[in-house]
Order: sequence, then C-alpha cells, then structure tokens
Amino acid sequence: MAHVEMTPAVAGEAASQPPRRRSILGSIDAALGMLVEVPAAILVVAEIVILFAGVVARYGLHRPLIWSDELASILFLWLAMLGAAVAFRRSEHMRMTAVVASAGPRLWAYLDVVATCAALAFLILIVRPAYEYAYEESFITTPALQISNTWRAAALPVGTCLMALFALLRLARVGDVKTFLLAALTVAALIGAFWLAEPLLRQLGNLNLVIFFVGVAGFCVFAGVPIGFAFGMAIFGYLALATRTPVMVLVGRMDEGMSHLILLSVPLFVFLGLLIEMTGMARAMVAFLASLLGHIRGGLHYVLVGAMYLVSGISGAKAADMAAVAPVLFPEMKERGAKPGDLVALLAATGAQTETIPPSLVLITIGSVTGVSISALFTGGLLPGVVLAITLCMLVWWRYRGEDRSHVQRATGSEIGKAFVFALPALALPFVIRYAVVEGIATATEVSTIGIVYGAFVIGLLIYRKFNWRRLLPMLIDTACLSGAILLIIGTATGMAWGLTQSGFSRSLAAAMTGLPGGAATFIAVSILAFTILGSVLEGIPAIVLFGPLLFPIAHQVGVHEVHYAMIIILAMGIGLFAPPFGVGYYAACAIGRVDPAEGIRPIWGYMLALLIGLIIVAIFPWISIGFL
Repeated sequence: MAHVEMTPAVAGEAASQPPRRRSILGSIDAALGMLVEVPAAILVVAEIVILFAGVVARYGLHRPLIWSDELASILFLWLAMLGAAVAFRRSEHMRMTAVVASAGPRLWAYLDVVATCAALAFLILIVRPAYEYAYEESFITTPALQISNTWRAAALPVGTCLMALFALLRLARVGDVKTFLLAALTVAALIGAFWLAEPLLRQLGNLNLVIFFVGVAGFCVFAGVPIGFAFGMAIFGYLALATRTPVMVLVGRMDEGMSHLILLSVPLFVFLGLLIEMTGMARAMVAFLASLLGHIRGGLHYVLVGAMYLVSGISGAKAADMAAVAPVLFPEMKERGAKPGDLVALLAATGAQTETIPPSLVLITIGSVTGVSISALFTGGLLPGVVLAITLCMLVWWRYRGEDRSHVQRATGSEIGKAFVFALPALALPFVIRYAVVEGIATATEVSTIGIVYGAFVIGLLIYRKFNWRRLLPMLIDTACLSGAILLIIGTATGMAWGLTQSGFSRSLAAAMTGLPGGAATFIAVSILAFTILGSVLEGIPAIVLFGPLLFPIAHQVGVHEVHYAMIIILAMGIGLFAPPFGVGYYAACAIGRVDPAEGIRPIWGYMLALLIGLIIVAIFPWISIGFL
C-alpha cells in the first residue's frame, strides 16, 4: 500500500522554472507516460483474457491450452516492469515517509531529490547486468511456444531504462538547482565511499550483512527512498563489493521472484477490487448490513467491521477495500455524531483485522515464497479475522454504549429483505472465490479471472447496470501501477533473501531461534514483536519475501504449524502497518477518509490494543487457524 504525497520539491516546480522549459519537459513526460501506460493497460486485459480462456478450455471444454500459462508468464514480466515504470512516473512506489514528513520543507525537498537520485543510481548500476541477463536467456527456448526466452527477459532492461528515463525527467524539473546538485553529490559521494572501501569490506565477512542489509537498506528506507530501490541498492552493494558473485545473479533472482506463476493473481485481484467499487457491489453489501444493524448503538461501526470483512474477501487489496467502504458509511456515521478521528481509527483497525481474509495478497505471497498451500492459507485465514472482529466490536460496544438512537429509524423486515435480495449477487462473490480455491476447483490465479468476469459482466452490466466504460482505462492503468510497485519489491527482496541464505545467515538464525528458551511459545512471541516492527517499516509483502523463507522452516522445527504461523505473523504485520506513527496504512486510511492524521492518533490505540488481544488469542489457540484444514 503506497503512501504518496506531494513533496515540496515537486510542488515548487511550477513556480521555479521558465514556462517554456516546463512545457517541453511536461510534454515529453506526458507523451512517454502514455506510451508506457497504454501498453501496460493492454497487458492487464491480455492476462485476463488468456487466463480466463485457459480456465474455459480446461474445465469447460476439457481441452487445456498448453501454451496459456507460458504466454501469461511472458506477458506478466512485461506487465511487472512497465507497471513499475508507471509507478515511478507517478511517485507511487511504496516508501516510508513518516520520518521525512517530520522534517522541515527544505530538508524534505532535499531528501525527496536524494531519493530520486538514489533510485536512478540503482537503475544505472543494474541496467548492464539486466541486458547481459536478457542476452544469456536467448540461448533458452520456451517449451510450449518454442520461442527464445529473450522475449520475456527483455522486459528487465527495457523497464529499467524506462524508469531511469522517468527519473531523469523528474530531476530535470527540480526547481532549486542547488538542492539538485547537493542531493546528486550526496548520493555520488556515498556510492564512491563504498566503492573505495571495497578492499576493506571484503575482509569483514558476514559483518557486511549488517552494513548493507541493516545499515544501507535501513538508511535508504528512512530517508524516503522507495522500498524496492532501497532493497536493490543494499543487495547490489553487497554482491558487488563484499562478494565475488556476478551482479547478473541479482537480476536472475529478481526475475525469479517477480515471475512466480502464483503472483499472476496479484494484478487480477487488484483490478477486481477496483471493479467492486465501480459496479456498486460494495455499496450493495454495505446497505444490506446497515439495514440489519444500523438501528443499534454503534450499529454503523459494526457495519464497517463487517463490510471490511466481506469486501476483503473479494479484492485482497487493503487500499481498494477501504476506498470502497469508507465513502459509503462515513457521511451517515458523522451525521450520527461519530468523531472523524474515531472513524479513521476504526477504518485503519479493520484494515489490520482483515489482513488474513482470502484472497489477501499477503497470503498469496506467502504461498509463493514458502511453498505453503494457498488452499490451506485461504481456509485458515477466515476464523482469525472473525476473532479480531469480535475484539474490535467489544470495544465499539463499550465506546458507544450510551449513543443516542432516538433519531434513527429501524428498517422493516420488508426493507431488509429487499436489501438482501439486491445485495445477494455481490454477497455470493467472496464465497464463490473461497469455495473454488479451497475445494481445488481452480487456482487462486484462475479464480481471480472468474471473479472479474462475474463481477464485471454478470453483476456490473446485467444486474446493477453500473459499468462506467470511461473509467476502465484509468482502472487498468492503476492496476498495472500498483502491481508493478508490489512486484518490484518482491523482486529485490527475493534478491536480498537469496543473499542472506548464501551467506549462511539462515543457518545461524535457525540455530539461534531453535535454541530460545521456552520453545515454540518464545519463538512465536519473538516473531510477533519482530513482524510488528517490520510491518510498520517495510509493510507486509517485502517483509514476508525477505524473512518468510528463513523463518517458516524454523517454525516447523519448533513445532508450529505453517498455516498457524502464517496467520500470526500476518496479523502482527497488520498491526504494525496500521499503527502510527510509522505505519503507512494508517495514513492511507486518513487520506481515504479525508481526516487529519492527528485526530485519529488517540482513539486508534484502543483499537490496536483490541487487535493485540485478538492476536494473542489466535496465537494461543492454534485450532482457530488450522481447525478446518
């Protein structure tokens, strides 16, 4: 989930540049952006068509298309890299902005330019290895289509060059030349210092893991460098300066991380999340819940908790979930006297509470990087979300036990029945998605295409008749943008995880964690603390990709079921992600609710405590996660 804001450097461009120069640079940027955004949108449509055709051919005609998965995989890497370029142009790559935002305007502007320069430096350093990797792939022929694998691998150098070009255009529009020069010299000096220190670094052994993976990566993240590029700088520096491993290996690991077939469902579920808002599915579900519970004390707060649970079962993307629910409920809740700060606090808390609800993108990522069954994760994620919903509702009851309901009219049985019938097509979708995956009827990727076709055409066009064709292209571009930002992080984090494994760190970590006093209980407690911190700094997906392959085998060794452990760390990361002052999910909730973040700071801590109590209950009783496997 990206936290994006206008920085002083960007905001001041228009006032600081000559109009002609600004016009030329803006025209070049717009033209290049269109040349990248339209193909990226077309690739999203192509993925949907190819995968849905594969589903129809396999299950309907019983004549599977042997080339469909291969073609989808080729196009997927292009989608990931073009989407990453779109995200770079829009400044929508995930980044840690809490520290930067607390600085003064001048320092903020300087650090923003530093972040762009650091990202550009990584892109320049990686472009040659990416080209060499694409050339090496020319000797490999794909099994089904019988074409050179360069057609797929070429996406890496092309996407890298496009992002570098967008970075140059952004730097060319920086209004303050002194700020630009100072930022560029800072990045160049730091890279030069590390390069000159190469002989010393090679003698430090595994101490380099601390220098690069904690020092460099941590400094870049807190300085506002997008997380994917911060990880990239750390692993590139480690491989180039502290080992004798060819840097081209990093490109290979990035390719491996971004190209996993399970991750094909990421852009599809993101697009599905946008569809449910446009077609009115979310509004119909919320209206039904409001007719049931709206008349009781704190009723609409219960509706918010329940609506987030239902909507999360469709999209899997938290930003889409919150954006679909909040605009429907917040106006009425404010009319009933709810304080805006409490509303965004509960919205953020429900974002954390529903992290395990399938088809969560974090669940899909865990299945991708650890090999845990997606079906088992989807089954195990339902009850933990219910437990945390109950703890949240108990706090809502306490806070709103004295609410005045005299002006609220209770819905009649007929009105509830009509709302239910109207919402039934939308209510059925999350259950169809879960049933298809859990029963093995379709994979997570395949069922996402079924959801799109069902949601777009059956519900949007035929039932609710709310399909805005003008919004389709922007939605497809947004899908490519968010997917590219997520997948670039997965790629560079996969490279970091590989570096940690090759260094022997994983063996040392396993020995330390298995030797903790208290066995499984201590291991779980340490994991909760660690992933809460990681969730606030790195967000869920990069933390999972980085540490999942290391910790899941340890969990198995100490006797913790993989699905139970997955639920624990996902909920812990959710608490960190939505807890201020560092959790970017909290600021996203405030942006969606259009509320000053300062207003929600005080009420959110009660909700965070309720979530923590629910997490402890889930951790103590494994049956909640694995009882129905």
